[in-house]
Amino acid sequence: QVQLVESGGGLVQAGGSLRLSCAASGRTLRSRAMGWFRQAPGKERDFVTAISWTGDRSSYADSVKGRFTISRDNAKNTVYLQMNSLRPEDTAVYYCAAANNPYGVVATTVDYWGQGTQVTISS
Repeated sequence: QVQLVESGGGLVQAGGSLRLSCAASGRTLRSRAMGWFRQAPGKERDFVTAISWTGDRSSYADSVKGRFTISRDNAKNTVYLQMNSLRPEDTAVYYCAAANNPYGVVATTVDYWGQGTQVTISS
């Protein structure tokens, strides 16, 4: 079992920045790609970004490209999401996800989810 705990959410003004962290416990994230998803009120959970186990491949939703950066520290079993130039439409609960493979993450490949952290962007 892998337990994922997100932190770093909060309330910021539009144009600001936040850094989310996702710490894994129980078992390591070895050979698992990691990702972030988000869910706004009344909407489905959407893919935001993902990073491969080795960290050399990442992918982003078009809506966050150029503003968000995913990274990971395998020695610390932690994944990060740096969010810059935040917009009100980025408001959502952000979920960390561990995939069942080392390459990429889509919702159907997620083995473990975190509990989520609220991000609220005021205009």
